[in-house]
Amino acid sequence: MLAYRSPRKLDKALFQQLATCRWIADKRNLLVTGPCGVGKSWLSCALAQKACRDGYTVHYARAPRLFADLELAHGDGRFARLFRTLTKADLLILDDWGPDRLSASQRRDLMEIVEDRYGAGATLITSQLPVEAWHAVVGEPTFADAILDRLVHNAYRLALDGPSMRDPKTAKTEPATVTAQVADAAATNAATAKAVKAARK
Repeated sequence: MLAYRSPRKLDKALFQQLATCRWIADKRNLLVTGPCGVGKSWLSCALAQKACRDGYTVHYARAPRLFADLELAHGDGRFARLFRTLTKADLLILDDWGPDRLSASQRRDLMEIVEDRYGAGATLITSQLPVEAWHAVVGEPTFADAILDRLVHNAYRLALDGPSMRDPKTAKTEPATVTAQVADAAATNAATAKAVKAARK
């Protein structure tokens, strides 16, 4: 159960709208930002589970690990297969975007991914950085303009704020459902992975 009374400024009406998965059907994006510990990944995985239950295919990846995997894939012959996986999913989740600046190869890979997905699939990105700071993360102005134009202009935004939900002091002041959210985060991620595999069969 999702608790809306937690002090993280979650827009209840918008989140309930997102939970219908209409934005995935419309191939729009979702940008979730906020400081560490406010539940960005948890909320993203909750939306991913709902998408899987509704019959959509979902691919989840932490951005730093994805870029490392893409670099390896260029050298071992897996790139084409990995690229298809990233571009063909109905919903692609890139968790923990930034703050490190992208390398030239990472910029090119990301450009190819967002270009192929534009108008063909929904993309969800979480980041501790506000969207206004993403241009600097991409680095090169021409790539940054092109990438962010495809990600931002048709995107919904959830801008969260507040204390970390992992802080015991915060947990004591939260409803019991919020404490359960934090405790079950790992289980949620595991369940999402199983749901994704089932959806692909």
